Amino acid sequence: MTWQIECTALLFDMDGTLVDSTPCIEGLWRRWAVRQHLDPDFVMQHVHGRRGIETIALVAPHLDATVEVAVLLQEEARTLDGTVAIEGAADFLAQLRPDQWGVVTSAPRDIALAKLAYAGLPAPTRLISADDVSQGKPHPEAFLKGAALFGLDPQQCVAFEDALSGVQSAQAAGIAVIALTTSHSAQALSRAEHIITNYHSLTLKAGERIVISGLAQQ
Repeated sequence: MTWQIECTALLFDMDGTLVDSTPCIEGLWRRWAVRQHLDPDFVMQHVHGRRGIETIALVAPHLDATVEVAVLLQEEARTLDGTVAIEGAADFLAQLRPDQWGVVTSAPRDIALAKLAYAGLPAPTRLISADDVSQGKPHPEAFLKGAALFGLDPQQCVAFEDALSGVQSAQAAGIAVIALTTSHSAQALSRAEHIITNYHSLTLKAGERIVISGLAQQ
């Protein structure tokens, strides 16, 4: 069974959706957890799809999250090795006009642009980063601002996400979600309108309207 969805603009999460920096991210947070005498596995349950400051507030409320995030970001900026484009992402973006897609990420702007460049992906003309919101995912602020960058109602957009917090954020903003199983299982992402394993499973027509078709998960 196939499905089809139409929209005017696409809003992509970055980590796990356009780029895979899992070795960098997980290594960074696991080292931090050990330094803070925290269970690394517990910390990793709260990392994906959230801003660092909110992850720290969840897993270590006794620490000064602002101070800890500053240290983590400095380390992250130095450890881009291993960051690659998600399979099929470059070809998928190449079919879109620059004014048809943007990025809504929980990463700071400079790190987001550095990761995209390192992975060989184009810089978006429209970007909402951790620097642009007061409340991170799963709050809808980031995706609402993403739609506003295009001058569109949220319902005119479609989001691509890989984490439950991102799915919740987009849906709370009124945006339908296509979820990739790059970081989590299909079951964990079952709230999304559509679930895919990679971009090669999609058919894209990008005229005045964007039309995306795919196969339903069995």
